[in-house]
Amino acid sequence: MKFSKTFIVILFLVTILVVIKLVFLKNDNAKNNTPAFSKNPAVLANAMIAGTQKLENKVFTSGNVLANEEVELKPEASGKILRINFKEGSKVEKNDLLIQINDADLQAQLKKLGLQMKLASEQEQRQKKLLDINGISQEEYDISLNHLNTLKADEEFTKALLAKTELRAPFNGIIGLKDVSEGSYVSPSQSIAWLQQIDPVKIDFSVPEKYGALVRKGDKIIFTTAGLKDTLHGEVYAIQPRIDMATRTLQVRALSPNKEGKIIPGSFVKVELVLKEFNDAIMLPTEAIVPVLKGKNVFVYRNGKAEAQKIQTGIRTDAQIQVVDGVQPGDTIITTGLMQLRAGMAVTLSNIK
Repeated sequence: MKFSKTFIVILFLVTILVVIKLVFLKNDNAKNNTPAFSKNPAVLANAMIAGTQKLENKVFTSGNVLANEEVELKPEASGKILRINFKEGSKVEKNDLLIQINDADLQAQLKKLGLQMKLASEQEQRQKKLLDINGISQEEYDISLNHLNTLKADEEFTKALLAKTELRAPFNGIIGLKDVSEGSYVSPSQSIAWLQQIDPVKIDFSVPEKYGALVRKGDKIIFTTAGLKDTLHGEVYAIQPRIDMATRTLQVRALSPNKEGKIIPGSFVKVELVLKEFNDAIMLPTEAIVPVLKGKNVFVYRNGKAEAQKIQTGIRTDAQIQVVDGVQPGDTIITTGLMQLRAGMAVTLSNIK
């Protein structure tokens, strides 16, 4: 059976058209029948709404309690103690007489000088009258006047020595345990007792040098000490003007009221120093922060997708970190599923705080 050339050509063209149609139909079916799992599924995650809150920049350190004023009482003169005028552990007022040392010899010397001064004064007055009528020379009068003034100076000196036989309280406070008894012979090196003023008390502590520029007079502290369940408060009033090169710390001193005398000087304390307060700080959980090559990012949820946002951080706490730039109140911050997230990926939120 023979076919004409025209029939063969037509048959060839029809075959080609059928093949082309089948190919296109297969591609269309492949597109329409793509399985759902071949598409990128939305990431399931939790999120939170960024808001503002009060934040306190705190430093935790340790320190010691000091008396507001403290002195070891010692006599200025040597001699036997005649009287002890205080009770151990009692309160004393400024200028109260605490110890009287034997001053009999000085009292006698003062009495003698008094008699000599009386006589010298009378002589000086007579000499002055004679000088007025040219009965004596100016030199003779000056000798009598000088003698009187010398006796006055001796009297002042003796009174100064007498003052040293009295030991008086230099300030209001509580006197401790005495180290001497009446009748004891003491010298200027002998300790009598300790006097302390414990209301208020001083709290000495140090902070790392990186916080040095942030510490200010008037900063508040909270502290605790062994034996007291109460949380105690104080206020910074003095700062050392230099960094300790050995410890690289800054010495700080605060005052705390102690009307009941519960805080004992010498005690160890744990101190919490509030350096700065922020009333509108944005705080995010640390797990929401993603470290990147040139800083830190968070993922913000917008229009069903995750957007990477560069941020700057500030103060860090145990569970949160302050964001100072890059996040605004009201932003929805993704907090879980961050390992699977990429910028632009679809996100389904299961829980929003």
